[in-house]
Amino acid sequence: MATRTTTIRTISLLSGRFADHNDAGLTVDELLCAYYDCRRRKRTTINALRFEANLERNIMALYRELADGSYRPGTSICFVVTRPKPREVWAADFRDRVVHHLLYNRIADRFHRSFIADSCACIPGRGTFYGAIRLEHKVRSITQNWSRRAYYLKLDLANFFVSIDKHILRNLLARKIEDPWTMQLAETILFHDPRQDVRIKGTPRLLALIPPHKSLFNQPAHLGLPIGNLSSQFFANVYLDTLDQHVKHRLGVRYYIRYVDDMILLHDSPQWLNHAGAEIGAFVTERLGLQLNPRKTILQPIDRGVDFVGQVIKPWRRVLRRITYDNALARLEERTGEDLMRSANSYLGLLRQSDHSHHARARLARIAIRKGHCVDGRFRKIYRSKI
Repeated sequence: MATRTTTIRTISLLSGRFADHNDAGLTVDELLCAYYDCRRRKRTTINALRFEANLERNIMALYRELADGSYRPGTSICFVVTRPKPREVWAADFRDRVVHHLLYNRIADRFHRSFIADSCACIPGRGTFYGAIRLEHKVRSITQNWSRRAYYLKLDLANFFVSIDKHILRNLLARKIEDPWTMQLAETILFHDPRQDVRIKGTPRLLALIPPHKSLFNQPAHLGLPIGNLSSQFFANVYLDTLDQHVKHRLGVRYYIRYVDDMILLHDSPQWLNHAGAEIGAFVTERLGLQLNPRKTILQPIDRGVDFVGQVIKPWRRVLRRITYDNALARLEERTGEDLMRSANSYLGLLRQSDHSHHARARLARIAIRKGHCVDGRFRKIYRSKI
């Protein structure tokens, strides 16, 4: 601890020496803040530990590259996750993730201020719980607390991340980024092709699970963002803000909410919703080069239940999606020790965010009790094994 504190103090002292010698207004303290943001909840990973082991040298080397414009992203890791469905995930090197946080810290606020309140995901304070609560309020409003019939239209963008046009996105970023150095950094991150320097983690069998049209490996160079990086999540929101503004201010949709590429529109006329859906489909194709997924387009009465961000809003209650709950029980049966405790607490947290009964939490908690863990009296938290 003493060595780390001394190193950080030394870097802070160096920041004053280097701050005035670049055109970016970049300081070492600013880079350190990005590093602290990046290592949060990632500090025990191998790459983070390796970077921290030589923190002063690594921070100063990265600072010089950024200041003189010689910075280039390094090797990425690509792997496949299979739940809830097979998906490619791209993990940038730790030093590159520090740069992603640096860019995010510089520009995110000016974009977030212009986003509509109904845009969720990867925005501070606007996660899945925010989205579920906000949609529930809209449902109660349009149905006058379930006393009137209304309908919902659910739309999904087909192959969203691999279909994003980088040139369109670059122009959207340039509208709000006036500083040339920051814009150049955004372009460096945006137009970097991780396929040119990638280490594939996992077996060919897992990669074969990804449909060709959903793989970044099969896209033209100007299309697609790597799923898994902070920069990609932020860029995706900037890209779809154009759609949000069109829906709210051009189409005049009062009851609308979006979480990444999932959209919900509410209205008391199914014909009006069909017309709005056609307008949105035409807009995303013409302006953003995207397509709606017809297989995931749903138009139904609200009282049948609205499935959004993993929860289902039904008359007078909001519950976790049934398949998610069943999968939680199955996964906990397979796990033990610390892994079981972390997973169980995560699922209990999801249940607390919805209107699930005491019985639903008890079923989950009993698995942990049977495997030797302790549970509080209201089945709200799992503790370490008694053994």
